[in-house]
Amino acid sequence: MPNQPAKTVTYGRVHDLQHISVTTLDNTDGYWVIYIHGGAWRDPTVTADSFKATEEILRKTPGLPIAGIASISYRLSAHPNHPQDPTSTGPKEFRDAKHPDHIRDVEAALAFLQNTYIFGARYILVGHSCGATLAFQAVMGAVAGHREQAFKGDMNKLDISLGPVSTSPGPLPPRLTVQPTAIVGVAGIYDLRRLRDMNAGISAYREFIEGAFGADELLWDAVSPAQMAGSRGVEGGWRSGRLAVLAQSEDDELVGASQVEAMEEVLRRWEKVEAQIPVHELSTKDRRVRVLPISGGHDEAWEKGDQLARAVVYAFEELQAMNLTPRDGTK
Repeated sequence: MPNQPAKTVTYGRVHDLQHISVTTLDNTDGYWVIYIHGGAWRDPTVTADSFKATEEILRKTPGLPIAGIASISYRLSAHPNHPQDPTSTGPKEFRDAKHPDHIRDVEAALAFLQNTYIFGARYILVGHSCGATLAFQAVMGAVAGHREQAFKGDMNKLDISLGPVSTSPGPLPPRLTVQPTAIVGVAGIYDLRRLRDMNAGISAYREFIEGAFGADELLWDAVSPAQMAGSRGVEGGWRSGRLAVLAQSEDDELVGASQVEAMEEVLRRWEKVEAQIPVHELSTKDRRVRVLPISGGHDEAWEKGDQLARAVVYAFEELQAMNLTPRDGTK
């Protein structure tokens, strides 16, 4: 791929973190690879730059039909190890995001990219850790567009009269024009309550979940991609999607395999339903769900970049096998 410099573009005016690192490549008919970083919704040391090592590997990999690469930065929650003085920190620098601030930013960034580069459904949404949560939230029926409704003790009953669950007033971001063709979740968090319960002896898990979503565990369930079923979840929300890849390492010391197991169960139901795609598209409507074993610790996937890149390359291979992208990387 030709060596073209990355540029930083802003998609919002509320916070300095509302920006995207963008690299455009010559293959205009290829797919965009769009990354959402992790960091437990709060770590200021894990930024959009964390995709650089992976991007370098992808750009050196021959035959990948990549039209562009983007890495999204979004507002973060407060971190106890990185305190800020609210009296001396400006509002555009202060990190105090609460749900749905994070997903609002991701949706706004995706809409900006779509409206600017006009790639439609030709993009692979990639997320690491909580970035994988955000990637699947972007296509959940109950969360995408912040349409999630409040619960009154029954996961099967919505109380629409209570209005949308939101601690972040203000106009909603532009809605996505088209959903991603593929989502790649790497070391993802898909069930918040399960993550807390599986790590009950470690207070940090509850702390960062509450820091991002508050203490209401019914809301945790409502925004967890592996918890919501039917029209409220990925199953009913990701109507045009074709491929889901869940990559997980058995050496991951922070997020266990039970997260992938729970998410795979949801996606297997999604897989059985034909994709809703335009009739003029010369393609079948089948879907695929793949679980990809990777190696290394939780953050090694992006720190070294090789395992994260491996998951993206694997997604391209699956799309090629589905005749959704050229086999030689050109068109």
